[in-house]
Amino acid sequence: MSAPRILRVAGPLVELTYEAGTAMHDLVLLGESGLPSEVVAIRGSVVTVQAYEYTGGLAPGMPAWPRGRPLSVRLGPGLLGGVFDGLLRPLRSAGDRLSGGASGAPPPDDAWQFEPCVRQGEPVDEGAALGSVRLSVPLKVLAPPGSSGSVSWVAPAGRYASDAVVAAVDGGEVRLSAEWPARKPRPARERLDAVVPLTTGQRAIDLLFPMVRGSTVAVPGGFGTGKTVLLQQIAKWCDADVIVYVGCGERGNEMADVLDELHRLADPRTGGQLADRTVVIANTSDMPMMAREASVHTSATVAEYFRDMGLHAVLIADSTSRWAEALREFASRMGELPSEEGYPARLASELAAFYERAATVRTLGGTTGSVTVIGAVSPPGGDFTEPVTAHTERFVRSLWTLDRELAYARHYPALSWSASFSRDVTAVAAAHAAAGDREWAERRERVAGLLTEADRLADLVELVGVTALPPGERVSVLGGRLTREAILQQNAMAPGDAYSSPEKTTALVTAVLAVIERCADLADSAERADAVEEVDFTPLVRAREEAGPNDVAAVTAAREAILQRLGELV
Repeated sequence: MSAPRILRVAGPLVELTYEAGTAMHDLVLLGESGLPSEVVAIRGSVVTVQAYEYTGGLAPGMPAWPRGRPLSVRLGPGLLGGVFDGLLRPLRSAGDRLSGGASGAPPPDDAWQFEPCVRQGEPVDEGAALGSVRLSVPLKVLAPPGSSGSVSWVAPAGRYASDAVVAAVDGGEVRLSAEWPARKPRPARERLDAVVPLTTGQRAIDLLFPMVRGSTVAVPGGFGTGKTVLLQQIAKWCDADVIVYVGCGERGNEMADVLDELHRLADPRTGGQLADRTVVIANTSDMPMMAREASVHTSATVAEYFRDMGLHAVLIADSTSRWAEALREFASRMGELPSEEGYPARLASELAAFYERAATVRTLGGTTGSVTVIGAVSPPGGDFTEPVTAHTERFVRSLWTLDRELAYARHYPALSWSASFSRDVTAVAAAHAAAGDREWAERRERVAGLLTEADRLADLVELVGVTALPPGERVSVLGGRLTREAILQQNAMAPGDAYSSPEKTTALVTAVLAVIERCADLADSAERADAVEEVDFTPLVRAREEAGPNDVAAVTAAREAILQRLGELV
Protein backbone atom coordinates (compact mmCIF):
# COMPACT_ATOMS: atom_id res chain seq x y z
CA MET A 1 0.00 0.00 0.00
CA SER A 2 1.49 3.33 -1.12
CA ALA A 3 2.08 6.15 1.35
CA PRO A 4 -0.29 9.14 1.19
CA ARG A 5 0.83 11.76 -1.33
CA ILE A 6 -0.48 15.16 -2.39
CA LEU A 7 -2.22 15.09 -5.79
CA ARG A 8 -3.36 18.70 -6.23
CA VAL A 9 -3.21 22.02 -4.40
CA ALA A 10 -5.95 24.62 -5.02
CA GLY A 11 -5.56 27.35 -2.43
CA PRO A 12 -6.49 25.93 0.99
CA LEU A 13 -8.03 22.82 -0.63
CA VAL A 14 -5.63 19.92 -1.11
CA GLU A 15 -6.35 16.53 -2.68
CA LEU A 16 -4.27 13.53 -1.70
CA THR A 17 -4.27 9.77 -2.17
CA TYR A 18 -4.94 7.65 0.87
CA GLU A 19 -5.90 4.02 0.30
CA ALA A 20 -6.02 2.95 3.96
CA GLY A 21 -9.23 4.89 4.59
CA THR A 22 -9.97 7.85 6.84
CA ALA A 23 -12.94 9.69 8.34
CA MET A 24 -14.50 13.12 7.97
CA HIS A 25 -12.93 15.86 10.10
CA ASP A 26 -9.78 13.79 10.73
CA LEU A 27 -6.56 15.76 11.06
CA VAL A 28 -3.94 15.47 8.30
CA LEU A 29 -0.45 17.03 8.29
CA LEU A 30 0.75 18.19 4.87
CA GLY A 31 4.26 18.47 3.46
CA GLU A 32 7.59 18.45 5.20
CA SER A 33 6.54 21.30 7.50
CA GLY A 34 3.40 19.44 8.66
CA LEU A 35 0.75 22.05 7.81
CA PRO A 36 -2.45 21.12 9.70
CA SER A 37 -5.55 20.34 7.65
CA GLU A 38 -8.90 18.62 8.07
CA VAL A 39 -10.68 16.03 5.93
CA VAL A 40 -13.73 17.56 4.25
CA ALA A 41 -14.51 15.07 1.46
CA ILE A 42 -13.75 11.42 0.65
CA ARG A 43 -14.15 9.97 -2.86
CA GLY A 44 -12.73 6.47 -2.94
CA SER A 45 -8.99 6.72 -2.43
CA VAL A 46 -8.95 10.48 -3.09
CA VAL A 47 -9.28 12.56 0.06
CA THR A 48 -9.87 16.32 0.05
CA VAL A 49 -8.63 18.32 3.01
CA GLN A 50 -8.81 22.01 3.92
CA ALA A 51 -5.60 23.54 5.21
CA TYR A 52 -5.58 25.85 8.19
CA GLU A 53 -2.49 27.74 7.04
CA TYR A 54 -1.11 29.26 3.86
CA THR A 55 -0.34 26.45 1.45
CA GLY A 56 2.45 28.18 -0.46
CA GLY A 57 5.27 25.71 -1.04
CA LEU A 58 3.08 22.61 -1.14
CA ALA A 59 3.31 20.68 -4.40
CA PRO A 60 2.03 17.40 -5.85
CA GLY A 61 4.04 14.43 -4.74
CA MET A 62 4.79 15.75 -1.30
CA PRO A 63 3.97 13.43 1.63
CA ALA A 64 0.95 13.69 3.94
CA TRP A 65 0.47 12.21 7.39
CA PRO A 66 -3.11 11.34 8.45
CA ARG A 67 -3.35 11.40 12.24
CA GLY A 68 -6.38 9.13 12.60
CA ARG A 69 -8.20 11.53 14.95
CA PRO A 70 -10.21 14.74 14.60
CA LEU A 71 -8.86 18.23 15.13
CA SER A 72 -8.17 18.46 18.87
CA VAL A 73 -7.06 21.22 21.21
CA ARG A 74 -4.97 21.08 24.37
CA LEU A 75 -6.85 22.10 27.51
CA GLY A 76 -4.87 22.92 30.63
CA PRO A 77 -3.66 25.59 33.04
CA GLY A 78 -1.74 27.43 30.30
CA LEU A 79 -4.96 28.77 28.81
CA LEU A 80 -5.68 31.58 31.28
CA GLY A 81 -3.98 34.81 30.32
CA GLY A 82 -2.96 33.42 26.93
CA VAL A 83 -3.42 34.57 23.35
CA PHE A 84 -4.09 31.83 20.80
CA ASP A 85 -4.96 31.34 17.15
CA GLY A 86 -8.09 29.59 15.88
CA LEU A 87 -6.54 26.15 16.50
CA LEU A 88 -5.59 27.09 20.09
CA ARG A 89 -1.89 27.32 19.34
CA PRO A 90 -0.09 29.93 21.47
CA LEU A 91 0.52 33.17 19.62
CA ARG A 92 3.64 34.30 21.41
CA SER A 93 4.96 36.36 18.49
CA ALA A 94 1.48 37.30 17.26
CA GLY A 95 0.53 38.26 20.79
CA ASP A 96 3.53 40.60 20.87
CA ARG A 97 2.38 42.10 17.58
CA LEU A 98 -1.21 42.53 18.71
CA SER A 99 -0.76 43.77 22.24
CA GLY A 100 2.55 45.54 22.17
CA GLY A 101 4.40 43.10 24.40
CA ALA A 102 1.79 40.76 25.88
CA SER A 103 2.87 37.20 25.21
CA GLY A 104 0.75 34.18 24.55
CA ALA A 105 0.38 31.09 26.71
CA PRO A 106 3.42 29.79 28.57
CA PRO A 107 5.38 27.11 26.74
CA PRO A 108 4.58 23.47 27.60
CA ASP A 109 7.69 23.08 29.78
CA ASP A 110 6.54 25.75 32.24
CA ALA A 111 5.72 24.35 35.67
CA TRP A 112 2.45 24.65 37.57
CA GLN A 113 1.82 24.13 41.27
CA PHE A 114 -0.31 21.00 41.68
CA GLU A 115 -2.10 20.12 44.94
CA PRO A 116 -3.71 16.64 45.13
CA CYS A 117 -7.08 16.24 46.84
CA VAL A 118 -7.43 12.42 46.68
CA ARG A 119 -5.43 9.54 48.09
CA GLN A 120 -4.16 6.39 46.48
CA GLY A 121 -6.84 3.67 46.46
CA GLU A 122 -9.71 6.13 46.84
CA PRO A 123 -12.65 5.40 44.49
CA VAL A 124 -13.60 8.22 42.07
CA ASP A 125 -16.12 8.69 39.26
CA GLU A 126 -15.64 10.46 35.97
CA GLY A 127 -15.40 14.21 36.42
CA ALA A 128 -14.25 13.98 40.04
CA ALA A 129 -11.57 16.41 41.18
CA LEU A 130 -8.17 14.78 41.64
CA GLY A 131 -6.31 17.95 42.51
CA SER A 132 -6.04 21.65 41.75
CA VAL A 133 -3.65 24.18 40.22
CA ARG A 134 -3.08 27.50 41.96
CA LEU A 135 -3.95 30.37 39.60
CA SER A 136 -6.03 33.55 39.77
CA VAL A 137 -8.98 31.22 39.07
CA PRO A 138 -8.38 27.92 40.94
CA LEU A 139 -8.42 25.15 38.36
CA LYS A 140 -9.29 21.53 39.04
CA VAL A 141 -7.65 18.49 37.53
CA LEU A 142 -10.55 16.15 36.78
CA ALA A 143 -10.89 12.45 36.11
CA PRO A 144 -11.49 12.24 32.32
CA PRO A 145 -14.96 11.34 30.99
CA GLY A 146 -15.42 7.59 31.00
CA SER A 147 -12.72 6.92 33.60
CA SER A 148 -14.18 5.61 36.87
CA GLY A 149 -12.49 3.39 39.42
CA SER A 150 -9.89 3.67 42.13
CA VAL A 151 -6.97 6.07 42.17
CA SER A 152 -3.98 3.90 41.24
CA TRP A 153 -1.48 6.67 41.88
CA VAL A 154 -1.42 10.40 42.57
CA ALA A 155 1.54 12.76 42.45
CA PRO A 156 2.61 14.61 45.60
CA ALA A 157 2.21 18.37 45.83
CA GLY A 158 4.74 20.17 43.70
CA ARG A 159 5.42 21.90 40.40
CA TYR A 160 4.85 19.94 37.20
CA ALA A 161 4.99 20.58 33.48
CA SER A 162 1.78 20.89 31.47
CA ASP A 163 2.10 17.42 29.98
CA ALA A 164 3.17 15.72 33.23
CA VAL A 165 1.18 12.74 34.55
CA VAL A 166 -0.19 13.71 37.97
CA ALA A 167 -2.55 10.78 38.65
CA ALA A 168 -3.79 7.44 37.39
CA VAL A 169 -7.41 6.28 37.62
CA ASP A 170 -8.03 2.57 37.11
CA GLY A 171 -4.66 2.37 35.37
CA GLY A 172 -5.36 5.29 32.99
CA GLU A 173 -3.01 8.26 33.11
CA VAL A 174 -4.30 11.74 33.96
CA ARG A 175 -2.17 14.69 32.88
CA LEU A 176 -2.29 18.36 33.82
CA SER A 177 -3.28 19.10 30.22
CA ALA A 178 -5.41 16.90 28.01
CA GLU A 179 -6.58 17.02 24.42
CA TRP A 180 -10.22 17.13 23.34
CA PRO A 181 -11.84 17.19 19.85
CA ALA A 182 -12.71 20.82 19.07
CA ARG A 183 -16.06 20.06 17.43
CA LYS A 184 -17.27 17.58 20.05
CA PRO A 185 -19.26 19.03 22.98
CA ARG A 186 -17.90 17.94 26.35
CA PRO A 187 -20.33 15.71 28.28
CA ALA A 188 -22.32 16.77 31.34
CA ARG A 189 -24.63 14.91 33.70
CA GLU A 190 -27.71 17.01 32.90
CA ARG A 191 -28.82 20.41 31.64
CA LEU A 192 -30.41 22.65 34.26
CA ASP A 193 -32.83 25.53 34.07
CA ALA A 194 -30.89 28.80 33.83
CA VAL A 195 -32.16 31.03 36.65
CA VAL A 196 -29.14 32.97 38.02
CA PRO A 197 -28.77 36.49 36.53
CA LEU A 198 -25.51 37.43 34.83
CA THR A 199 -24.74 41.03 35.75
CA THR A 200 -22.93 42.95 33.01
CA GLY A 201 -22.58 46.38 34.64
CA GLN A 202 -24.30 47.94 31.60
CA ARG A 203 -27.55 49.58 32.73
CA ALA A 204 -29.45 49.28 29.45
CA ILE A 205 -28.84 45.53 29.50
CA ASP A 206 -29.24 44.74 33.19
CA LEU A 207 -32.44 46.78 33.40
CA LEU A 208 -34.29 46.23 30.12
CA PHE A 209 -32.82 43.13 28.45
CA PRO A 210 -31.13 41.03 31.16
CA MET A 211 -29.77 37.53 30.77
CA VAL A 212 -29.04 34.57 32.98
CA ARG A 213 -25.98 32.36 33.21
CA GLY A 214 -26.10 29.71 30.53
CA SER A 215 -28.17 31.82 28.15
CA THR A 216 -27.52 32.96 24.57
CA VAL A 217 -27.44 36.49 23.17
CA ALA A 218 -27.03 37.95 19.69
CA VAL A 219 -25.82 41.53 19.19
CA PRO A 220 -26.66 42.64 15.63
CA GLY A 221 -25.53 46.06 14.48
CA GLY A 222 -24.21 47.82 11.42
CA PHE A 223 -20.76 49.32 11.03
CA GLY A 224 -20.02 52.02 13.60
CA THR A 225 -22.81 51.19 16.02
CA GLY A 226 -20.47 50.15 18.83
CA LYS A 227 -20.66 46.33 18.87
CA THR A 228 -17.02 45.78 19.72
CA VAL A 229 -16.95 48.38 22.49
CA LEU A 230 -20.11 46.93 24.05
CA LEU A 231 -18.67 43.40 23.98
CA GLN A 232 -15.41 44.68 25.44
CA GLN A 233 -17.35 46.31 28.29
CA ILE A 234 -19.14 43.03 29.02
CA ALA A 235 -15.85 41.14 28.93
CA LYS A 236 -14.36 43.61 31.41
CA TRP A 237 -17.20 43.96 33.87
CA CYS A 238 -19.57 40.96 33.83
CA ASP A 239 -19.56 38.73 36.91
CA ALA A 240 -18.30 35.59 35.19
CA ASP A 241 -15.42 33.45 36.48
CA VAL A 242 -13.72 33.12 33.09
CA ILE A 243 -13.98 35.10 29.85
CA VAL A 244 -13.29 33.46 26.48
CA TYR A 245 -13.00 36.25 23.89
CA VAL A 246 -12.89 35.26 20.22
CA GLY A 247 -11.83 37.84 17.64
CA CYS A 248 -13.27 36.04 14.64
CA GLY A 249 -12.17 37.90 11.52
CA GLU A 250 -11.87 41.23 13.35
CA ARG A 251 -9.34 43.94 12.51
CA GLY A 252 -5.97 43.63 14.18
CA ASN A 253 -6.15 47.09 15.77
CA GLU A 254 -9.41 46.16 17.53
CA MET A 255 -7.84 43.02 18.97
CA ALA A 256 -4.85 45.10 20.05
CA ASP A 257 -7.21 47.41 21.95
CA VAL A 258 -8.87 44.43 23.64
CA LEU A 259 -5.56 42.95 24.76
CA ASP A 260 -4.24 46.31 25.94
CA GLU A 261 -7.35 46.94 28.04
CA LEU A 262 -7.28 43.46 29.56
CA HIS A 263 -3.68 43.89 30.65
CA ARG A 264 -4.24 47.38 32.07
CA LEU A 265 -7.47 46.72 33.98
CA ALA A 266 -7.38 45.43 37.53
CA ASP A 267 -9.58 42.46 38.31
CA PRO A 268 -12.02 43.50 41.07
CA ARG A 269 -12.12 39.88 42.28
CA THR A 270 -8.41 39.19 42.67
CA GLY A 271 -6.70 42.57 42.44
CA GLY A 272 -4.49 41.25 39.63
CA GLN A 273 -4.84 41.80 35.90
CA LEU A 274 -8.17 41.06 34.29
CA ALA A 275 -6.24 39.20 31.59
CA ASP A 276 -5.31 36.55 34.17
CA ARG A 277 -8.82 35.06 33.95
CA THR A 278 -9.32 35.62 30.23
CA VAL A 279 -8.57 33.43 27.23
CA VAL A 280 -8.18 35.37 23.97
CA ILE A 281 -8.50 33.56 20.64
CA ALA A 282 -7.30 35.99 18.00
CA ASN A 283 -8.16 34.98 14.46
CA THR A 284 -7.98 38.39 12.83
CA SER A 285 -8.92 39.23 9.26
CA ASP A 286 -5.32 38.84 8.04
CA MET A 287 -5.01 35.31 9.43
CA PRO A 288 -5.99 32.09 7.57
CA MET A 289 -9.68 32.03 6.73
CA MET A 290 -10.11 28.31 7.35
CA ALA A 291 -8.85 28.64 10.93
CA ARG A 292 -11.61 31.22 11.44
CA GLU A 293 -14.22 28.53 10.82
CA ALA A 294 -12.65 26.35 13.51
CA SER A 295 -12.20 29.18 16.03
CA VAL A 296 -15.80 29.22 17.29
CA HIS A 297 -15.72 25.47 17.95
CA THR A 298 -12.37 25.84 19.67
CA SER A 299 -13.67 28.63 21.90
CA ALA A 300 -16.77 26.65 22.86
CA THR A 301 -14.58 23.69 23.87
CA VAL A 302 -12.39 25.97 26.01
CA ALA A 303 -15.48 27.45 27.72
CA GLU A 304 -16.83 23.94 28.43
CA TYR A 305 -13.47 22.95 29.92
CA PHE A 306 -13.85 25.64 32.57
CA ARG A 307 -17.56 24.87 32.97
CA ASP A 308 -16.74 21.27 33.90
CA MET A 309 -14.81 22.60 36.92
CA GLY A 310 -17.96 24.23 38.28
CA LEU A 311 -17.02 27.67 36.93
CA HIS A 312 -19.19 30.14 35.03
CA ALA A 313 -17.69 31.04 31.65
CA VAL A 314 -18.80 33.70 29.18
CA LEU A 315 -17.94 33.15 25.52
CA ILE A 316 -17.88 36.34 23.43
CA ALA A 317 -17.66 35.86 19.66
CA ASP A 318 -16.95 38.94 17.56
CA SER A 319 -18.30 38.28 15.06
CA THR A 320 -20.30 35.27 13.91
CA SER A 321 -20.99 36.97 10.57
CA ARG A 322 -17.35 36.63 9.57
CA TRP A 323 -17.41 33.02 10.71
CA ALA A 324 -20.43 32.50 8.42
CA GLU A 325 -18.53 34.17 5.59
CA ALA A 326 -15.77 31.61 6.06
CA LEU A 327 -18.40 28.86 5.79
CA ARG A 328 -19.70 30.44 2.59
CA GLU A 329 -16.27 30.69 1.00
CA PHE A 330 -15.41 27.13 1.88
CA ALA A 331 -18.78 25.81 0.63
CA SER A 332 -18.24 27.63 -2.66
CA ARG A 333 -14.83 26.02 -3.13
CA MET A 334 -16.30 22.61 -2.38
CA GLY A 335 -19.07 23.09 -4.90
CA GLU A 336 -21.90 22.89 -2.34
CA LEU A 337 -25.33 23.98 -3.53
CA PRO A 338 -25.71 27.61 -2.41
CA SER A 339 -28.73 28.87 -0.51
CA GLU A 340 -29.68 32.44 0.44
CA GLU A 341 -27.04 35.00 -0.58
CA GLY A 342 -24.60 32.19 -1.39
CA TYR A 343 -24.47 30.78 2.14
CA PRO A 344 -24.55 26.96 2.39
CA ALA A 345 -27.87 25.32 3.19
CA ARG A 346 -26.39 24.08 6.47
CA LEU A 347 -25.91 27.64 7.79
CA ALA A 348 -28.92 27.43 10.14
CA SER A 349 -27.84 24.08 11.59
CA GLU A 350 -24.25 25.31 12.06
CA LEU A 351 -25.49 28.37 13.97
CA ALA A 352 -27.84 26.24 16.06
CA ALA A 353 -25.06 23.79 16.95
CA PHE A 354 -22.85 26.65 18.13
CA TYR A 355 -25.47 28.33 20.33
CA GLU A 356 -26.65 25.00 21.71
CA ARG A 357 -23.31 24.62 23.49
CA ALA A 358 -24.44 27.34 25.90
CA ALA A 359 -26.08 25.90 29.02
CA THR A 360 -26.16 25.66 32.77
CA VAL A 361 -25.32 22.05 33.59
CA ARG A 362 -24.77 19.57 36.36
CA THR A 363 -21.23 18.49 35.59
CA LEU A 364 -19.95 14.92 35.68
CA GLY A 365 -18.40 15.79 39.03
CA GLY A 366 -21.74 16.94 40.48
CA THR A 367 -21.04 20.69 40.54
CA THR A 368 -22.95 23.40 38.68
CA GLY A 369 -21.25 25.28 35.86
CA SER A 370 -22.36 27.31 32.88
CA VAL A 371 -21.38 28.62 29.47
CA THR A 372 -23.04 31.83 28.31
CA VAL A 373 -22.64 32.69 24.62
CA ILE A 374 -22.75 36.27 23.33
CA GLY A 375 -22.31 36.56 19.58
CA ALA A 376 -21.99 39.75 17.56
CA VAL A 377 -23.63 39.85 14.13
CA SER A 378 -22.46 42.30 11.46
CA PRO A 379 -25.20 42.46 8.80
CA PRO A 380 -23.90 43.96 5.53
CA GLY A 381 -25.32 47.44 5.06
CA GLY A 382 -27.23 47.13 8.34
CA ASP A 383 -29.75 44.77 6.70
CA PHE A 384 -31.22 42.75 9.59
CA THR A 385 -33.14 40.51 7.17
CA GLU A 386 -29.98 38.91 5.78
CA PRO A 387 -29.56 35.15 6.50
CA VAL A 388 -27.05 35.20 9.37
CA THR A 389 -29.05 37.72 11.42
CA ALA A 390 -32.40 36.11 10.64
CA HIS A 391 -31.25 32.58 11.50
CA THR A 392 -29.39 33.69 14.62
CA GLU A 393 -32.49 35.39 16.00
CA ARG A 394 -34.24 32.01 15.93
CA PHE A 395 -31.73 30.34 18.22
CA VAL A 396 -30.95 32.93 20.91
CA ARG A 397 -32.84 33.90 24.04
CA SER A 398 -31.95 37.58 23.89
CA LEU A 399 -31.43 40.05 21.07
CA TRP A 400 -29.55 43.30 21.72
CA THR A 401 -30.10 45.26 18.52
CA LEU A 402 -27.84 48.26 18.02
CA ASP A 403 -29.47 51.24 16.33
CA ARG A 404 -27.58 53.34 13.80
CA GLU A 405 -29.54 56.53 14.58
CA LEU A 406 -28.78 56.24 18.29
CA ALA A 407 -25.09 55.72 17.51
CA TYR A 408 -25.01 58.75 15.20
CA ALA A 409 -26.66 60.77 17.99
CA ARG A 410 -23.77 59.62 20.24
CA HIS A 411 -26.12 57.66 22.49
CA TYR A 412 -24.00 54.73 23.70
CA PRO A 413 -24.57 51.89 24.10
CA ALA A 414 -26.81 52.31 21.06
CA LEU A 415 -29.18 49.60 22.26
CA SER A 416 -32.59 49.87 20.62
CA TRP A 417 -35.30 49.42 23.23
CA SER A 418 -37.92 48.84 20.51
CA ALA A 419 -36.05 46.25 18.41
CA SER A 420 -34.48 44.22 21.24
CA PHE A 421 -35.92 41.51 23.47
CA SER A 422 -35.04 39.15 26.29
CA ARG A 423 -36.73 35.87 27.10
CA ASP A 424 -34.93 35.75 30.45
CA VAL A 425 -36.85 38.63 32.06
CA THR A 426 -39.16 36.35 34.04
CA ALA A 427 -36.27 34.33 35.47
CA VAL A 428 -34.32 37.47 36.35
CA ALA A 429 -37.35 39.06 38.01
CA ALA A 430 -37.87 35.93 40.10
CA ALA A 431 -34.20 35.96 41.12
CA HIS A 432 -34.41 39.61 42.20
CA ALA A 433 -37.59 38.92 44.14
CA ALA A 434 -35.95 35.98 45.90
CA ALA A 435 -33.04 38.28 46.82
CA GLY A 436 -35.43 40.79 48.41
CA ASP A 437 -35.95 43.25 45.55
CA ARG A 438 -39.61 42.59 44.73
CA GLU A 439 -40.02 45.90 42.88
CA TRP A 440 -37.47 45.17 40.13
CA ALA A 441 -40.05 43.99 37.60
CA GLU A 442 -42.30 46.98 38.32
CA ARG A 443 -39.45 49.45 37.84
CA ARG A 444 -38.46 47.81 34.57
CA GLU A 445 -42.06 47.93 33.34
CA ARG A 446 -42.37 51.62 34.21
CA VAL A 447 -39.12 52.49 32.42
CA ALA A 448 -40.19 50.52 29.34
CA GLY A 449 -43.54 52.34 29.43
CA LEU A 450 -41.84 55.75 29.54
CA LEU A 451 -39.70 54.88 26.52
CA THR A 452 -42.65 53.50 24.54
CA GLU A 453 -44.81 56.56 25.22
CA ALA A 454 -41.98 58.96 24.34
CA ASP A 455 -41.40 57.11 21.07
CA ARG A 456 -45.11 57.32 20.27
CA LEU A 457 -45.05 61.09 20.72
CA ALA A 458 -41.74 61.70 18.92
CA ASP A 459 -43.21 62.15 15.42
CA LEU A 460 -45.97 64.38 16.75
CA VAL A 461 -43.46 66.59 18.55
CA GLU A 462 -41.52 67.05 15.30
CA LEU A 463 -44.71 68.18 13.54
CA VAL A 464 -46.34 70.53 16.06
CA GLY A 465 -43.72 71.07 18.77
CA VAL A 466 -43.78 69.93 22.37
CA THR A 467 -45.61 73.02 23.64
CA ALA A 468 -48.68 72.08 21.59
CA LEU A 469 -49.13 68.84 23.52
CA PRO A 470 -51.30 68.43 26.63
CA PRO A 471 -49.39 68.76 29.93
CA GLY A 472 -49.45 65.01 30.63
CA GLU A 473 -47.92 64.17 27.27
CA ARG A 474 -45.30 66.89 27.70
CA VAL A 475 -44.25 65.16 30.92
CA SER A 476 -44.08 61.86 29.00
CA VAL A 477 -41.67 63.42 26.49
CA LEU A 478 -39.60 64.77 29.38
CA GLY A 479 -39.67 61.36 31.05
CA GLY A 480 -38.38 59.65 27.93
CA ARG A 481 -35.52 62.13 27.63
CA LEU A 482 -34.49 61.78 31.27
CA THR A 483 -34.66 57.98 31.02
CA ARG A 484 -32.39 57.96 28.00
CA GLU A 485 -29.88 60.49 29.28
CA ALA A 486 -29.78 59.64 33.00
CA ILE A 487 -30.15 55.85 32.86
CA LEU A 488 -29.60 54.23 29.47
CA GLN A 489 -26.63 56.26 28.26
CA GLN A 490 -23.31 55.05 29.64
CA ASN A 491 -19.83 56.38 29.00
CA ALA A 492 -17.35 53.51 28.58
CA MET A 493 -14.44 55.97 28.97
CA ALA A 494 -15.57 57.53 32.26
CA PRO A 495 -14.16 55.82 35.38
CA GLY A 496 -17.39 56.36 37.29
CA ASP A 497 -19.69 55.24 34.50
CA ALA A 498 -17.93 52.39 32.68
CA TYR A 499 -19.40 49.99 35.21
CA SER A 500 -22.68 50.43 37.08
CA SER A 501 -23.35 48.18 40.05
CA PRO A 502 -26.87 46.83 40.55
CA GLU A 503 -27.24 49.20 43.52
CA LYS A 504 -26.28 52.27 41.48
CA THR A 505 -28.56 51.21 38.62
CA THR A 506 -31.46 50.81 41.04
CA ALA A 507 -30.72 54.22 42.58
CA LEU A 508 -30.69 55.93 39.16
CA VAL A 509 -33.92 54.27 38.08
CA THR A 510 -35.62 55.11 41.37
CA ALA A 511 -34.45 58.72 41.13
CA VAL A 512 -35.70 59.23 37.57
CA LEU A 513 -39.06 57.61 38.31
CA ALA A 514 -39.50 59.75 41.45
CA VAL A 515 -38.68 62.94 39.54
CA ILE A 516 -41.04 62.09 36.67
CA GLU A 517 -43.82 61.24 39.10
CA ARG A 518 -43.33 64.61 40.81
CA CYS A 519 -43.34 66.39 37.45
CA ALA A 520 -46.61 64.70 36.51
CA ASP A 521 -48.18 65.88 39.79
CA LEU A 522 -47.08 69.46 39.15
CA ALA A 523 -47.83 69.84 35.43
CA ASP A 524 -51.61 70.19 35.62
CA SER A 525 -51.71 73.16 33.23
CA ALA A 526 -49.71 74.54 30.31
CA GLU A 527 -48.16 77.24 32.52
CA ARG A 528 -47.08 74.72 35.14
CA ALA A 529 -45.75 72.40 32.39
CA ASP A 530 -43.63 75.29 31.08
CA ALA A 531 -42.22 75.82 34.56
CA VAL A 532 -41.43 72.12 34.97
CA GLU A 533 -39.61 71.97 31.63
CA GLU A 534 -37.50 75.00 32.61
CA VAL A 535 -36.10 73.19 35.65
CA ASP A 536 -32.42 72.31 35.29
CA PHE A 537 -32.23 68.51 35.48
CA THR A 538 -28.48 68.48 34.83
CA PRO A 539 -27.47 67.24 38.31
CA LEU A 540 -29.60 64.12 37.81
CA VAL A 541 -28.25 63.50 34.29
CA ARG A 542 -24.63 64.01 35.36
CA ALA A 543 -25.00 61.79 38.41
CA ARG A 544 -24.45 58.67 36.28
CA GLU A 545 -20.90 59.84 35.46
CA GLU A 546 -20.00 61.85 38.56
CA ALA A 547 -21.09 59.16 41.01
CA GLY A 548 -18.78 56.19 41.39
CA PRO A 549 -19.75 52.69 40.23
CA ASN A 550 -21.16 51.93 43.69
CA ASP A 551 -21.95 55.48 44.88
CA VAL A 552 -25.64 55.34 45.73
CA ALA A 553 -25.39 58.31 48.09
CA ALA A 554 -24.37 60.71 45.29
CA VAL A 555 -27.31 59.60 43.15
CA THR A 556 -29.68 60.01 46.08
CA ALA A 557 -28.32 63.52 46.72
CA ALA A 558 -28.91 64.49 43.07
CA ARG A 559 -32.48 63.17 43.27
CA GLU A 560 -33.22 65.14 46.42
CA ALA A 561 -31.77 68.30 44.87
CA ILE A 562 -34.08 68.02 41.85
CA LEU A 563 -37.11 67.20 44.00
CA GLN A 564 -36.36 70.26 46.10
CA ARG A 565 -36.26 72.47 42.99
CA LEU A 566 -39.55 71.00 41.84
CA GLY A 567 -41.01 71.63 45.30
CA GLU A 568 -40.23 75.34 44.92
CA LEU A 569 -42.64 75.51 41.99
CA VAL A 570 -45.64 74.86 44.23
